[in-house]
Amino acid sequence: MAASPSPVAGKGTIPSSKAPISLRLYKVLGTNYDDPGVKEALVTLSELYDTQRETQVNKRVDSDSEEEDESSSPEKTPVLSRENVAEKARKNFRRDVGSKLADGSRKFLQAFGEVDQKLDVLQSVLADMRTTCDNAQAQLRSTGDSCSVLLNRANRLHNQRADVETRQTIVSLLLERFTLTEEEVQAVVSRDVPVGPRLFEAMTKIEQIRADATVLLSGEEGQTQAGLDIMADTASTLEQGYQKLLRGCCLEFSKFGRGANLEVSDDTKEAVRRLQKRPELLEEALLILSETRHNTLLQNFLVALTKGGPAGVPRPIELHAHDPIRYVGDMLAWVHQTIAGEHEFLEALFDIKQDKRMVGSVRKFNHDNPQAVQEALIGQLLDTAVDGLAKPLKLRILQTIKSQEGSITSYKLANLLQFYAVTMSRTVGESAFLSATLHELTEVAHQVFFEGIEAQSRSLLRFLHPPNEDLSPPLTLYDHAQILREMMAVYDSSLLGDEDEPNRREGFTRILDILIPPIIEMCEKMADLKGTKDPRKDAWDRHIFLINCLEYLESVLHPFAFTMKHLGNLEALIDTHAQGLVDSHFEQLLVDSGLSPIIAAIDNHSADTPLSHIPQASSQSLTAAVRQFSTFLSTLDVLSSPRLQLLTAPALPGTIHRRALTKIALAYEKICIQVKRPENKYEFVSTILGSQRPFGQTSTLWQLLGIQEPVR
Repeated sequence: MAASPSPVAGKGTIPSSKAPISLRLYKVLGTNYDDPGVKEALVTLSELYDTQRETQVNKRVDSDSEEEDESSSPEKTPVLSRENVAEKARKNFRRDVGSKLADGSRKFLQAFGEVDQKLDVLQSVLADMRTTCDNAQAQLRSTGDSCSVLLNRANRLHNQRADVETRQTIVSLLLERFTLTEEEVQAVVSRDVPVGPRLFEAMTKIEQIRADATVLLSGEEGQTQAGLDIMADTASTLEQGYQKLLRGCCLEFSKFGRGANLEVSDDTKEAVRRLQKRPELLEEALLILSETRHNTLLQNFLVALTKGGPAGVPRPIELHAHDPIRYVGDMLAWVHQTIAGEHEFLEALFDIKQDKRMVGSVRKFNHDNPQAVQEALIGQLLDTAVDGLAKPLKLRILQTIKSQEGSITSYKLANLLQFYAVTMSRTVGESAFLSATLHELTEVAHQVFFEGIEAQSRSLLRFLHPPNEDLSPPLTLYDHAQILREMMAVYDSSLLGDEDEPNRREGFTRILDILIPPIIEMCEKMADLKGTKDPRKDAWDRHIFLINCLEYLESVLHPFAFTMKHLGNLEALIDTHAQGLVDSHFEQLLVDSGLSPIIAAIDNHSADTPLSHIPQASSQSLTAAVRQFSTFLSTLDVLSSPRLQLLTAPALPGTIHRRALTKIALAYEKICIQVKRPENKYEFVSTILGSQRPFGQTSTLWQLLGIQEPVR
């Protein structure tokens, strides 16, 4: 082989393209052995020849061990060294690689043959499986159809079960709501279960069942059979419950007899409340109660009259029969106290709450009030319970009234009866038998009283005598006025306080109309009996006597407001007689003052004749009169007059005296006015009037008399 040029022969030397070894060397030298592909190829090549060497070594060892048995082997396989292997590899690389590839291909073919066999088996199995799957799918479709039918049926059964459970729940609730338990039925029908909470609860449930059942009777489709059955089944049970309540109440009411404790239990109150829904049953039970209380109260009243209380305290009422006021008052007080206790008992029985009404005040019924029915029942029961007291009470009171002779006692009895009649009417009602009896007794008592005072008034005119010398009221007037004063005090104390003023006056007007006119007539006739030879003195004494009598009578009536009408009449009479005294006293003062002739001349003279030409009013007469009037003023007592000292009223004498002096001052003023007129032709007027007090000045005269000048 020709030598290739050296790669380092000189700069710029270019390898020849025709030197394959150089190209190969350059290629080898330029190869990058860090490439993973190259590394992998070298590793594969190394393993190939290492494997061949090891194989040859193993074969040599095996051949040495089998030399004796294999004597027919012509030669032994030589063992290659690493250099020989590399040399051989360089020579037989292509063949070795091809052989290796052929061996690998045979192995692949063998493996693929086995795979082909397995695939044939697998294909057969898959065909069987496909057939099986087709059969399974057909069965699944058939099973699915069957399951669908079963599921639909199961769904329908489930829905039916839910519907049945709902219906069962509704039926259970319906039975629970519309039926009674065995214990509740026994509480209603059994006699062993007393009237109490168990019975009340059972009846409440029955009533609730019947109330709920009305819904079943008023549906859109009309009455349902269930509602009719429920109402029919509960009707008899409810009726048994009411009958049991009736028997229990009747038994309990029969125990409220004499000496029984009137405390009402809660069970009895509840039973009465429930029986109010059945008035006919309640009326039957209350009939037994009213009869029991009627007999009991009558017996208690008779015992109180004759035996008194336990151990004689309080004492029997009839022990005080000699004292009519106390006797009648004790009987009426016992009845009133009994009615009050009975009323409290009945209010507790009907469970009515106590109001703040005062004892004896008017009981107001409100028909819109739910308690109005109970109040009416209480009134009926009270009337029935106490009507037995009316007969023995009436007999004893009538006997007491008719046995009285004094008008005061009769009036006290009448007033006492009237007070209790009004009180009972307000407690048990106007229509109650006891109220009617007391009103009847009150009328009898008033009739007896009025007959007595009328007879007493007529007796005043039978025995008349002249007045005393001091003109004081007669003793008969004092006695009669004292009786009148006691009657007015009794009447005033008997008033309840809620009467209006007209009713207060009207209640005593008839008595005053009977008693006052006879007294005045008696005094007038007595005044007429005092006769003297001097008519003026008789008239004067008559006025004083009548004023004294009327003033005393007025003082008797004055403390009481209900006598205003007759007080006005008396004051008018007193003013009339006082005016008579004023006129008479003025005439006397006019004479004493010397002005009487002048006043008479002024009153009687005519307009054609001058006043100074009348002898009684001449200048000389006028001068003498003025002088006498001045003397009269100097001796005059302006506060009182001895002529009026017989008047018993403290302030009246001074009043009459001042009124007479007022008229004297007006008379003097009248004289001054007439004297100063020119037509009367008086000379030296200022000298005549101004020479003596009051110097012709009326203002000075008012001051001297101590009287305020009247406003004109």
